[in-house]
Amino acid sequence: MFYHLIYPLHEYFSFLRLFKYISFRSLFAAMTALVFVLVFGNLMIRWLRSLKFKEEIRELGPQSHKAKAGTPTMGGLIILSAVTFSIVLWGNFTTPYLLLLVIATVLFGALGFADDYIKSIRKKKSGVPAKVKFLCQTGVAFGVALLLYLFPSNPEQATTLFVPFINNAVLNLGWVWVVFAMLVIIGSSNAVNLTDGLDGLAIGLTLIVVMTLGIITYLTGNIKLAAYLRIPYIAQAAELTVFLAALAGASLGFLWFNSNPASVFMGDTGSLALGGILGIVAVMTKKEILLVVLGGVFVAETLSVMIQVGYYKWRKKRIFKMAPLHHHFELKGWPEQKVVARFCIIGIILAIICLATLKIL
Repeated sequence: MFYHLIYPLHEYFSFLRLFKYISFRSLFAAMTALVFVLVFGNLMIRWLRSLKFKEEIRELGPQSHKAKAGTPTMGGLIILSAVTFSIVLWGNFTTPYLLLLVIATVLFGALGFADDYIKSIRKKKSGVPAKVKFLCQTGVAFGVALLLYLFPSNPEQATTLFVPFINNAVLNLGWVWVVFAMLVIIGSSNAVNLTDGLDGLAIGLTLIVVMTLGIITYLTGNIKLAAYLRIPYIAQAAELTVFLAALAGASLGFLWFNSNPASVFMGDTGSLALGGILGIVAVMTKKEILLVVLGGVFVAETLSVMIQVGYYKWRKKRIFKMAPLHHHFELKGWPEQKVVARFCIIGIILAIICLATLKIL
């Protein structure tokens, strides 16, 4: 809104040229979202509590989690509201990639909201049926991937695959890229959802990944910096930095309320949307493989569930004490705070490794 209303006046007031710069708008987008969450967070938490949107705790989980029963869920509404408010103020909506990301975020958030609503209000622990949830995720992912395939920012690189530590594209996937992009988006959405089981874990890791992707989108959208680093230049990626900055600010603010002991949980409303955002941004910036490294903790959490389920069906035995992986370490005796801190430390290390790949050769 500010960009479209105020920037045209730069011909009369030269200082308004600041609104042209991604760095300026990103900084204020982050601050706006952070302040929004800190100011309205408690109000929204009380509102969620009054609507009886409360978390149901599994009986099979760690016994320490029973004390969390009744904690308001659907806190993802706080995050998404802050991001939406901030990006409306600071975003440049003439950029199709930004508009597409906002629409996809709302759709993933709506799916998560429906899942949380069914669990909390209708008291159906399974939420939205798995097949229906997967079908909805597939529909959103297919729409995003198809639009990126048909209307790419850089046609020469639209269907190419880039690998960390290698400057040039290693493979052109052609139309198969649409399927590949869908898998990245769906996988990312579900990975964050599976990781959301401890106070501050999913949002802390998301904050690390988002800040790293924010740096990458800024570099990818700057033609000079992209050429210097020899990474694919994608003009529309620059505006994604503003969105990611808003998300980083909102995530930091949400961590204030979600840190142990949590006053609110993000629920599927937040986790499905946040995971979808990470996958979509990775696809838009040609960092699909890099996301696997950057989101290594998310990947490990997902693999632990797949391995546990597969091995149990095969041998009727369990490899982990409980899946996802964070519960395994809890049952081994690690305090919840230690699991979260150590997983986030690993996330920071992976982020440093990913940033190092930008100029490794």
